[in-house]
Amino acid sequence: MSTATEGQRTTRKTQIGFVASRSGDKSIKVTIAYKTPHPLYHKVVNRQTALHVHDEKNETKVGDKVEVMETRPISRLKRWRVVKVLQKAVTADGAAITETDVAAAVPTKTTKSSDAAAPAASKA
Repeated sequence: MSTATEGQRTTRKTQIGFVASRSGDKSIKVTIAYKTPHPLYHKVVNRQTALHVHDEKNETKVGDKVEVMETRPISRLKRWRVVKVLQKAVTADGAAITETDVAAAVPTKTTKSSDAAAPAASKA
């Protein structure tokens, strides 16, 4: 069967990438960016690979930096799974605010009728 002895596992490929999207309950798409020279022009070209990854613990969000490992086929496209989250994405927890909250926080310019008339008289 396999060349590894019983109780041992062969080393599996690991990649580091960023979570590009979440679809479904335990499915994510991880993008791995790399640079490669163009075969004819020898200019460095930015490329990326998208992997369909199984996220068992449902612990990732879009923008997280994750380490993924190759595994047996889990579904039609998923052949990778999350090993660990290396860095969480910087996100602000959104809270709904009202117009009155904004109006109270933003300073407004108040002009008096006498202040507005004085500059007009000096210009004339």
